[in-house]
Amino acid sequence: MDRRRVVITGLGCITALSESVEELFVALCEGKSGVSTIESFDTAQFPVHFGGEIKNFDVTRYIDRREAKRMDRFSELAVAAAIQAVKDSGLDLSRENPYRIGAIVGTGIGGIKEIEDQHVRLLEKGPGKVSPFCVPRLMANAASGNIAIQFGLRGPSFSVSSACASGNHTIGEAFWNIASGRSDVVVTGGSEAALTPIGVGSFSAARSLSTRNDNPAAASRPFDRDRDGFVLAEGAGILVLEDYEHARQRGARVYAELLGYAATDDGHHITAPLPDGEGAAMAMKLALEDAKLNPEDVHYINAHGTSTELNDIAESTAIKTVFGAQAYKIPVSSTKGCLGHMLGATAAVELIAAIKAINKSLIPPTINLDNQDERCDLKMDYVPWKAREARVDTAMSNSFGFGGHNACLIVGRV
Repeated sequence: MDRRRVVITGLGCITALSESVEELFVALCEGKSGVSTIESFDTAQFPVHFGGEIKNFDVTRYIDRREAKRMDRFSELAVAAAIQAVKDSGLDLSRENPYRIGAIVGTGIGGIKEIEDQHVRLLEKGPGKVSPFCVPRLMANAASGNIAIQFGLRGPSFSVSSACASGNHTIGEAFWNIASGRSDVVVTGGSEAALTPIGVGSFSAARSLSTRNDNPAAASRPFDRDRDGFVLAEGAGILVLEDYEHARQRGARVYAELLGYAATDDGHHITAPLPDGEGAAMAMKLALEDAKLNPEDVHYINAHGTSTELNDIAESTAIKTVFGAQAYKIPVSSTKGCLGHMLGATAAVELIAAIKAINKSLIPPTINLDNQDERCDLKMDYVPWKAREARVDTAMSNSFGFGGHNACLIVGRV
């Protein structure tokens, strides 16, 4: 059967930089950093004192307090971003068949704050004091379930959890769901709120995080030779994906078309990528084939670009494998310099940035890139520090995760 076209008609985000998509993209292009000292818990005994923390988030601006009490923070962020995205889409849900609308939302870790809180209650007060809402709050599918409840959606609703590739995998599943005709609309993306004592402690123990406590805003340094790890962040990015004909018939504004998706696995190591980036390269190659595009058709790559030695080198190598000489002509930037790494949410927010790059003809920069690592290739264009005006008709967005997971999405101008 012919594949249906899939477009993006709604965008929403909650990040350390902004609770507005428009304001987020402006901040990214101005090179602002959302990384700051952690205030939600005492970090005195931790080797890392900073992260991409969302300050002053008030979920009651979106839902009532009673609803919020049944959610972990990662679900709160997801629901808030979903409310933004659905409103932005202009959908009148009262006129839609709820069984044709799904909610597919990913997370890398899920309700880790709830697990921490209830473990303390268990130890201090005994098992009888553990909250009956513990499981509904901590389960990875709580975000998608709460979004479905919020809007009365009865189509496919589930979660994808594949570490830092979760967002792209989730959006890819939503894409296939609509393209195959199973749904007309899917509310999709990712959410994460792992900036907690266990989150910071465990990633610190794995020596994954930057320890640049004296200058947090300069800590996330994708492709820079002086990088020393990634910056843990929290946030949510939600998009409304829609069948093109469905969107056209209701006169919807269309941000972009989702053209291709592919996923692979390195099958190599639980945390380290293949050094030559073979798995990542195959995901990009297959996504291009899925979109029926050639390498020269891609005008911008939003890189995974974590600010870790192994990832930055492997991804750069993979891009050169796929694009050949064209790799030196395509602007490649990582918005993690501004936002930090939101794990399961990061891919969705980065896809939003890629879509806005198409809409605004403006490529966001890689900040903190002072001394480009020669192992990432000095000839590659990582758009250091300053946003660049350029017509972008097609953009690729990469995400890779622990477990060897690789996922690539391609979006284009309509």
